[in-house]
Amino acid sequence: MDAHDKDSDARPGQNEPDGPDRPDGEADAEGTGGSAGAAETGGSVGAVEAGGSAGAAGAAVTAMTSGAAGTDGVAEAPEEAAGAVEEAGAAAAGAVDAGSGGTGAVPSARRPEARTGVAALSPRYQIGAVVALAVVAVAVCAHLGLVFLHVAPSNTLTKQHGAAVDEWVFPEFEQNWKLFAPNPLQQNVSVQVRAEIGTADGGIRTTGWYDLSAEDGRDIDGNPLPSHTQQNELRRAWDFFVATHDSEDRPVGLRGSLSETYLRRIALLRLDRNDAAGPGGVVERVQYRSRTTNVKPPSWSGEKVSARPVVRELPWWSVSPETADTADTSAGRAGSTGKAGSTGKEGGAA
Repeated sequence: MDAHDKDSDARPGQNEPDGPDRPDGEADAEGTGGSAGAAETGGSVGAVEAGGSAGAAGAAVTAMTSGAAGTDGVAEAPEEAAGAVEEAGAAAAGAVDAGSGGTGAVPSARRPEARTGVAALSPRYQIGAVVALAVVAVAVCAHLGLVFLHVAPSNTLTKQHGAAVDEWVFPEFEQNWKLFAPNPLQQNVSVQVRAEIGTADGGIRTTGWYDLSAEDGRDIDGNPLPSHTQQNELRRAWDFFVATHDSEDRPVGLRGSLSETYLRRIALLRLDRNDAAGPGGVVERVQYRSRTTNVKPPSWSGEKVSARPVVRELPWWSVSPETADTADTSAGRAGSTGKAGSTGKEGGAA
């Protein structure tokens, strides 16, 4: 059926010149061919331009418009124009794919992540690191094993290798159970000393008792970083003495004699710090004593302990070996000074 009435004044197309002699079939053919040509034109434009999907779609829309306006078959033109739009989209997509991969360029592969830690080292250094870790692990295990044997009850290993264990543990890694059960510390022990002083006029006088534990306590109290000497020197020396002497204060073995020498030297240092000898005085002998008091149990405990202090007084010890060493040193220095002075006088006299 003709889209336009022959008697009507309607024109066969907006872009076509007036022509009464053109047959309707030729006009339809040209109109249809116009829309198909526009679709082909739109497809070719989309294929040429790599990113031209919008241009291809625009050409297809133009083809629809021109076809709809210039054909007698209005119902057939939209279907053909829709097909042209699909073809144009496919051509544009193919052009984009060709633009990205048609040149033979391969998309860059994902870069591997950088290695860190031991894996980043060369094989030689990796072997060195493994060996070092193995040595450290063996040393730590050996130390823990020796400390365990030290604190463990007596057994076959400690009986056979007890000397080696003690040599490794003492004195830096010594362990004991005094902080824990079954025998925590429940006593306050105060160590005191006094001295016999040889005065300048040849007399002898005895000083009062100096509470050395109280002096250490005053030095530690309020001190955020007390020294190891203030905390442990006197306490460990007294524990050393008690462990190496019997109930009659007689030394047991060489360690007992060593503990006495250690305590004598501590006494001389503390008495000199307190200026116990005075001007022209010399310390001749020293005497120690300990005063042990039980810690009062808490109010909710039913335990009963004696509040009476227990005093242990040691015999007088001569300090002549220590003072002799000091005197010999001082005499040696004085002799050197006197010899130099006499040489100077002789030179002056000459």
